[in-house]
Amino acid sequence: MTSVSHTPHADAGMAAGASQAGSRSWIVKANAVLGHVVAVPAALLVLAEIAVLSAGIVARYVFRSPIVWSDELAGILFLWLAMFGSVIAFQRGEHMRMTAIVGILSAEVRTFLDVVAAAASLAFLALVVWPAYEFAADEAFVTTPALEIVNTWRAAALPIGIGLMLIAAVLRLIRIASVRSLLASVAVVAGIIGTFILLAPVLKPLGNLNLLIFFVFVVGAMVFAAVPIAFAFGLATVGYLALTTSTPDVVMIGRMDEGMSHLILLAVPLFVFLGLLIEMTGMARAMVGFLASLLGHVRGGLHYVLVGAMYLVSGISGSKAADMAAVAPVLFPEMRQRGAKPGDLVALLAATGAQTETIPPSLVLITIGSVTGVSISALFTGGLLPGVVLAVMLAAVVWWRYRGEDLSHVKRATGRQIGGAFVIAIPAVALPFVIRTAVVEGVATATEVSTIGILYSACAGLFIYRQFDWRRIYPMLVETASLSGAILLIIGAATGMAWALTQSGFSASLAKFMTSLPGGVPVFLAVTIVTFVILGSVLEGIPAIVLFGPLLFPIARQVGVHDVHYAMVVVLAMGIGLFAPPFGVGYYAACAISRINPDEGMKPIVGYMVALLIGTLIVAAVPWLSIGFL
Repeated sequence: MTSVSHTPHADAGMAAGASQAGSRSWIVKANAVLGHVVAVPAALLVLAEIAVLSAGIVARYVFRSPIVWSDELAGILFLWLAMFGSVIAFQRGEHMRMTAIVGILSAEVRTFLDVVAAAASLAFLALVVWPAYEFAADEAFVTTPALEIVNTWRAAALPIGIGLMLIAAVLRLIRIASVRSLLASVAVVAGIIGTFILLAPVLKPLGNLNLLIFFVFVVGAMVFAAVPIAFAFGLATVGYLALTTSTPDVVMIGRMDEGMSHLILLAVPLFVFLGLLIEMTGMARAMVGFLASLLGHVRGGLHYVLVGAMYLVSGISGSKAADMAAVAPVLFPEMRQRGAKPGDLVALLAATGAQTETIPPSLVLITIGSVTGVSISALFTGGLLPGVVLAVMLAAVVWWRYRGEDLSHVKRATGRQIGGAFVIAIPAVALPFVIRTAVVEGVATATEVSTIGILYSACAGLFIYRQFDWRRIYPMLVETASLSGAILLIIGAATGMAWALTQSGFSASLAKFMTSLPGGVPVFLAVTIVTFVILGSVLEGIPAIVLFGPLLFPIARQVGVHDVHYAMVVVLAMGIGLFAPPFGVGYYAACAISRINPDEGMKPIVGYMVALLIGTLIVAAVPWLSIGFL
């Protein structure tokens, strides 16, 4: 995604459980009712956030009379949106997880591990639902400064959201599992938890060795077993705090609340919705059509168009899944007709996903700003040139591979055709500049600017492109809530884990180790690149940033690396891991969107990944590329 790049994964056990679902139709009906109960308010909350933030911009910038309570109300609604979105994502099986290992196992084992993953998620929810209620009850003693209402109105989203997910988890287990696999999976999860409880007297004296046990081995085992990442983080953190420290469970809920409540993260659902909107209104198609008219007659021309289109679209949506879904269906049919192999198409699409991770408004950059305090505006400015560097590197590979392409059957676009395509594309091409100008000129904050993009895109779709399908709005709002909930729950769980690591003294030890590395800044950046390529492939982008950003950015400052420069290196390295097979889930997202078998892209993507790595090393070696325009 980021995000907050993600891949929806179908339940491996659904086919096996189809007959059971038919015989237990009440489960299907109950699940559908729960879906409607959650989806409708979630969609309304997305609209309410757009309305509140838009009203804040108009009141402040047009009428010079700021609405003092707008941010506070937006924050309250945001936590409810995050929790309802998490419930929808849970029902749909769209919480981010790593399926590379599970995917190579037999269907029977995959089905069983799916049930185990659901049981593990259920265990986490059951362990935290009461602490979440206690946390919300304690917030009754806090009054919000602007609206002057008790903070329980906001905090109640946590126990209610967790409770609804608990119900969804029970329904899911009954729906996808046979009686035998259900009992076996519950026994496995309960047995593991029970074993750890019995070992508590042995674990406590181990000190920081428990960090290795819980946050490496336990988290690693759950992640590789395809337990959703948010629940793997949460379950390991709850176990660590409960069994090896005297910290009350309610602290975990407090840290989750803190991680999910940064107002800057409100940009996540709004930019996700904006990405879906530009695809629906035909703006993305207009941009791609213009670029194709310019370069379609050049050898490898449409591949260059793919690189350029992803760069431009990323400057609008911030969501890699939305970017790829907007560009691939427009370009791939013509590229196939020109002889491009499916494997090379999906390989380049995945590589451009990694290349454009720093293009504003990147969800990963927004997340970095929220967890490290680095200026979002500075990150947006610093991310433009690194994306260009990586685009040049990818273009070099394209030139080499397609230098002998036969284009005798391709007709070059006339000046009139190019001019016509440009006129059509002007409103779409202008959108990234509208967003950028609004932030720089102070018209809107990085959180609010997405609403300007949404209103602009809606007007363009209605009055210019005449493509605005009202029937798609509700599904788009629900999709926005689902993807945002999946991202934000990870951020909440990872914030709790990061807090536990910090309290243990791990961050101090890590700082001491990193600052003592020989070779100074070059070695530090090299270690960072290797670390985040690995983290990006295993944990995905946003969880890795939330977990390690607060630990590593202060160290980078100590060794003399500029915050924005360091952020670019981290994001580019992480993008390589996220989109590189066999573990990178971004690669499988590209395959799913392209409807191309993942095996076909494994070989072609190697050259593109090498180009991206070289580009990342260039960005790391030349700080000016990241901070030259700050």
